[in-house]
Amino acid sequence: MKNEVRQPRQERSIEKKNKIIEAGYQLFSEVGYYGTNTKEIAKRAGVSTGIVYGYFQDKRDILICVLEIYINKAFDPFFKIFDKLTEPIDFDTVIPKIINQAISTHKNNRKIHEALHSLASSDEAVSAQFIALEDDITLKIAEKFTHLGVNVENAVEKIHFAMDIIQSFSHEYVFDKHEYIDYIVMKDMVIKIIKDLFN
Repeated sequence: MKNEVRQPRQERSIEKKNKIIEAGYQLFSEVGYYGTNTKEIAKRAGVSTGIVYGYFQDKRDILICVLEIYINKAFDPFFKIFDKLTEPIDFDTVIPKIINQAISTHKNNRKIHEALHSLASSDEAVSAQFIALEDDITLKIAEKFTHLGVNVENAVEKIHFAMDIIQSFSHEYVFDKHEYIDYIVMKDMVIKIIKDLFN
């Protein structure tokens, strides 16, 4: 039977728990999920391993907390881009900006991105968080488009498809890097496909 994981109430205890989560975030970002163990997280957080297990069942529990921070950090810049959109939307400017941000996000969060996405296919909690994020982004963009008078048929499907294309291109650009592919040409193709969806 597993030990009960306590929820900290005192400020000092909350601070310790947050330090453990931050240490997990740093280590997962530096060496990946499988390259990190609880002992290293405790050392980075400046606490004992016993204290870590006082707040978390295992390393995966820390990962779930880290995932929430990652989502907020990684996707806040995208929401800021959409928050600043005004009518009429200049797709020639906004699409490259979103693609560049996606590339930057993947580059800056390479290790933790790989760790989290590798778990998404086997861990229901991780998968659910990513699906909820996709839903949130899709529906927020659709609402923004409606507010700005962008009336396109099947808007939600097109937005989701555009997100998939950008995600796929960013993965290709950052992680795969095939020597025979001209990524400037491919990026222009991605921009054209997305523009055609909404024009």
